[in-house]
Amino acid sequence: MKKFLMPLLVMGVAFAAQPALASDGETIFKSNACVACHSIDNKMVGPALKDVAAKNAGVEGAAATLALHIKNGNAGLWGPIPMPPNQVTEDEARILAEWVLSLN
Repeated sequence: MKKFLMPLLVMGVAFAAQPALASDGETIFKSNACVACHSIDNKMVGPALKDVAAKNAGVEGAAATLALHIKNGNAGLWGPIPMPPNQVTEDEARILAEWVLSLN
């Protein structure tokens, strides 16, 4: 019985900890719904991430603002289609925003 429960317990812990392992922006981007509407280089439903980076280059507080938009959603900045809120933590939103801004 122990031989069966121990691997099961280890797998459960590994799956539970998986979201916490996403520590870089590209991993967060690829593992969330972001990829349904955005790509790095080309406009899809939403703007290309490089366009977001270019628009915000040198803007003070851009990372914090972008993180809020990622977490809470926004509307009207890039056209009529709103961006819905994303199921990410505040830390993941911050990491993702900083990564996006590094793409220019």
